[in-house]
Amino acid sequence: VQLQASGGGLVQAGDSLRLSCAASERTFGSYVMGWFRQNPGKEREFVACITSGGITNNADSVEGRFTISRDNAKNMVYLQMNSLKPEDTAVYYCAVSKFQRTVRSAKLYDYWGQGTQVTVSS
Repeated sequence: VQLQASGGGLVQAGDSLRLSCAASERTFGSYVMGWFRQNPGKEREFVACITSGGITNNADSVEGRFTISRDNAKNMVYLQMNSLKPEDTAVYYCAVSKFQRTVRSAKLYDYWGQGTQVTVSS
């Protein structure tokens, strides 16, 4: 499975961005999709994930502001990010896990995209 993330950019605090991730295979539809973020020198941090059936799980830090969704017909997963804060600044990665339930650990994800930079200025 190959993943291509896009949609990052430079925005101001309070703005919104929508990240997209395209998967190369139709089997993507049966897997859990997740978004993680990472800053230099820090561990990769869980943001949100969604099962093939649409069950979602969000990190506490983004609950109520970020929404993950997917379109299995298009092999796409999205991350709508509202009310962005400077602390949301990071490289955002999409990932695929072959688990059938929501998973937060990066170790349980099997495939990763290349990342897209999100920078939020104060």
